[in-house]
Amino acid sequence: MTTLFTGYRLGGLTLPNRVVMAPMTRVRAADGGLATPSMAAYYAQRATAGLIVSEGVQPSAIGQSNPGTPGLHTDEQVAAWRPVTAAVHANGGRIFAQLMHGGRVSHPDTIGVRPVGPSAVAAVGDVFTPTGPQPAPMPRALDATEVPEHARSYALAARRAVDAGFDGVELHGANGYLISQFLSSNANLRTDRYGGPVANRIRFAVEAVAATVEAVGGARTGIRLSPGGGFWGVEETDVRELYTALLTDLARLEVAYVHLEATADEETLVALRRAWPGTLVMNPVFPMGPKQTGQDDADHWLGLGADLISFGRAFIANPDLVERLRGRLPIAPVDEATYYQGGVEGYLTYPAHQYSA
Repeated sequence: MTTLFTGYRLGGLTLPNRVVMAPMTRVRAADGGLATPSMAAYYAQRATAGLIVSEGVQPSAIGQSNPGTPGLHTDEQVAAWRPVTAAVHANGGRIFAQLMHGGRVSHPDTIGVRPVGPSAVAAVGDVFTPTGPQPAPMPRALDATEVPEHARSYALAARRAVDAGFDGVELHGANGYLISQFLSSNANLRTDRYGGPVANRIRFAVEAVAATVEAVGGARTGIRLSPGGGFWGVEETDVRELYTALLTDLARLEVAYVHLEATADEETLVALRRAWPGTLVMNPVFPMGPKQTGQDDADHWLGLGADLISFGRAFIANPDLVERLRGRLPIAPVDEATYYQGGVEGYLTYPAHQYSA
């Protein structure tokens, strides 16, 4: 019987278990979007995961969403990431970089220019800036000639990620960021080949993934999706049709995996599992909702056909989460106040379980 602790072959990697550390923004990068020694320690502490997916990494300067986040678009950023990936590998782990273009979910105070999006439609809510939360600004609609450049930015960052020692990349196609904005029926009001019917709204996602596959190979490329998620005001009026069409096109590209969030009803998610012939990573609970993923949620989705299970918040407070799950040991609670505060408190200070002699 398949369990969380059964090994799995993912692309060119052999995973010792099916536990994935989900990508989580922690805003601990140094100026210039540089990874730091504390980030190396943080990820190395969690290297017993079958696969680590890093926090969101901006693929370009204009793609940065939040201050304090790392990038993969300069040589200096590549050099700063190398000690991080080396530390994970030295501890026996595997790590993909999540490539996250924020699109309209950004601010001029963060990136120095007006954010871009598929259309001039502002996100709903306040965005993080260097001086605190501010209302999401009106983005500049990308010209049709600019769109391919932003799709290629994922591929360029993917090459840098591999150069930095990452085992692969995950495109962030979820949670209301740029790829999700193009998929949307209310953030994307375009009337050209990138907007309107489903076949057009999936085009940017497919082009971004295709460029990345060409750059680093399908075995090193994954994508995270949040069907019907509604983040930052994004709406999708045809969730099942939209994502079935997207998965059908992604299957032709033979990517390593699709990473689904539990943002739609279970019937829809199971239908998408059936539509996707490749490896499925499942995040079984609504992101940032009241519930954290636990062993029962993982077992439930393994039974429904998921291949790998991602855990988010539980990994923050439990660097030894795999061992705790294996032994059915208590899962320590996380201090939400330390998510984004910087420093090592609530970052490197969570201990492993203390076993009695």
